[in-house]
Parts: sequence; structure tokens; C-alpha cells
Amino acid sequence: MTFLSISERPHSLRETLQELLGALRDAGYDATRTMAVPPDITRLHSGSGEVLGALAELLGERLREVIPAVGTHLPMTEQEIRRMYPGVSPGLFRAHNYRTDVVTLGALEASFIEELSEGKLSFEYPVQVSRRIASGEHGLILSIGQVVPHEVVGMANHAKNILVGTGGAEAISLSHYLGAVYGMERIMGVADTPVRRVFDRAARDFTGQMPIVYILTVMGRNAEGHSEIVGLFAGDDSECFYQAAELAREHNVFRLDRAPGTVVVSLDPETYRSTWLGNKAIYRTRKAIATGGNLYVHAPGISHFGEDREIDGLIRKYGYCGTEGVLTAVEQEQDLAANLGAAAHLIHGSTEGRFTVTCAAGGLSRDEIESVGYNYMDPGDLASRFHLDTLRDGWNTVAGEEIYYVSQPGLGLWEADKRETKQ
Repeated sequence: MTFLSISERPHSLRETLQELLGALRDAGYDATRTMAVPPDITRLHSGSGEVLGALAELLGERLREVIPAVGTHLPMTEQEIRRMYPGVSPGLFRAHNYRTDVVTLGALEASFIEELSEGKLSFEYPVQVSRRIASGEHGLILSIGQVVPHEVVGMANHAKNILVGTGGAEAISLSHYLGAVYGMERIMGVADTPVRRVFDRAARDFTGQMPIVYILTVMGRNAEGHSEIVGLFAGDDSECFYQAAELAREHNVFRLDRAPGTVVVSLDPETYRSTWLGNKAIYRTRKAIATGGNLYVHAPGISHFGEDREIDGLIRKYGYCGTEGVLTAVEQEQDLAANLGAAAHLIHGSTEGRFTVTCAAGGLSRDEIESVGYNYMDPGDLASRFHLDTLRDGWNTVAGEEIYYVSQPGLGLWEADKRETKQ
């Protein structure tokens, strides 16, 4: 059931969460042994820091452990924990390893995937979660995170936080590949998608008996332009997600009246250290950029492609070569066929030849960037060319050129009705 549905900023987040814990107690949940599953540093602006901070204060010693939903990302460092979750003891945090720390609860049949993929794919989907979540040691598992447009599932969070954030390598790869083959641009910003249906059914059939309650934020901008919680939803069913997704479309999908020929995106160096993560700059703006246009990504923190050595090597080997090139490689090359998550990422990060990407990475050379299919620019040169420190989100004019600027690509999706050819 849905325990909390607030389509506005809570007057008092702490009091609201205190009421939620009371409702969960009345519903039979045992908060004396609570686990929290919040996002990692890549969702720094998700409002999850405020939520977990308030919950940690309310629960005290009843909060037994915290497992960040890192998925394929690197584990959070203590510095990142202290920045994102001040006031929550770093000693409570446990790292999740998506290759070793999982159990398989069962599988969804191949015919279901065939139907969802319109006949393009056929495989059994293994439902995998963290061993700690499946252990039965906790009376309450609070899955925390933001509902926002997402390139793999359409709208992020809810069961994805558990099934991907604490999931296993095989399941993560297959879900990402399903989304990529179905079509990222058909999915982003949509609540009901093939990948979401996989997660919804997996949650209903395999994790529905676990004491998981989802706490979902929707973020928006206040009058001063700062990001803040504008909606809060909680429940142990999928209805709370669909309510949150409706509000997120109002606040996080930005429709442009014309397609910009030049888009500039900034990536926080403390959040984005790889193209595996930083390519959100491409995913979230690609539906707005004019055909023949240019995307410039200021990425001083990026020093590698993949989040681990295996994926980094695959990105370097195959590059962002487009959907057809990736599908051919999957058919012909065993290493990529064995890592469909990497294959999905290569599809997501390609422009399909429609626009160019210039990546100003602080820790990768020109040769490295150009070898994967992007153009290169020094971060300092890009900042100087576009007067980065003076830009405001939205339309700007720089040296007579009209550009569109995005400071936090992870917080939304940008679309233009007609992506006309750049003049």
C-alpha cells in the first residue's frame, strides 16, 4: 500500500518521516532492525541525503546498516559518505559488489522478454539481489531515492534501486541491454516501459514478501534556482512510484521551443569520474540537440571510461560506434556478448551520427577520447571558450552564439519537439 503521497515540499521533513515510521509500525513492520538502501554519490542532488539523515536521527540504534545502491559503480568512499550523508555514521555503511554479493531468487521466462522486446530478444531474466537484503535479518528495509527520467528504465528508482542498485552482474546487464535494444529515446521520461515491467513483475513475484518500503523523492528548483524536494512518496507497492513519476515529469522534463545547435554540459568532478557515469550529459540532452549540432561536455573529473577494468577495456576496444556496430560486435565477439551491460552503454553513448560530442576530460588524453569516437578539448579551454563561470541554466549568448547550458544533467531530461538541422 501507499503510506505517503505528498506532491509538494514537506513542511517538516523530519515530522513527515516520523509519521511514516508510525504508519509502518501500525502496518506490522519491525523498525528495530532497519536497513537503509540509499543511492550513491552519483545521485548527490537527489534529496536522499536529507531523507536518510532525518531517518538516522529518528531511528537511532535501530538503523543497523546502510547499503548504498551502487549497482556497477565504484563503492562510496568515506569522503563521499560524509559529503552526501552528514550525520550518518560511516561505520554503518556496507559496500555492495555486484559480481559476488548476490543471490538469485528465480527467473522471469524468456517469452515475457520476447513480448516486451517486440521479438528482438529472448532470454530468461534472473532476479538477483544483495545477500544482505535476502538474509531475512531485517524487519524493515527502506529503499530511498529519486524518481527522475532515466536512460535504461524510463523513470528511475523504486524496484530498480534494489534489483539494479543491489543486483547482480547478469541481471543488470540483461535489463540494460533490453532497454538499449528497445530504444533509449523511446524510454526516457516514460514510467511504463519494458524494463519497468520487468522490475515490477520481479518485485511482485520475488521480493514482494521482503519488508521493503520505498521512499521516493521528486526534486525541483525553488525561486532561487536551487534544487529541493518538491514531492515525497512512500509505499510497499508500485502505486507510490507511478504517482511520483507523474510529478517528476512536471518538474524534471524540460521542453524546449527549439532545438539548440550547441549544448554545453558541466559534470561535477566529485560525482563523475568516468564516461560510464558522465555520459548522462549525452543521454539527458540528446532528445533536444539539433541534427548536426554539437554537445560540449566539461568533465574535469573524468579519468577513465568504465567503472572497473573489464568494462573500461571493452569501451576502449569497441568505442561508441552506434547501435548497428554494437549489435554486430555482440554477434561476432565473445567478450562483448558476455557483457551486455557494456554493450548497452556503448549504444547509449553513441550519437548515431546525428550530432558530435566534444569531451573535455581532465584525466584522459586526446588520443584516448578520440579513440572511442568523441572529439577532445582541454577542460580549461572549454571553460574559457564558453565563459563557463558566467553561464546560467538554459539559453545563453556567448560571443554572438546562442547556446543552451545544463549544469546538472542527472536532474532531468531535455527535449525539443523538432530536432531540426543546425543552420
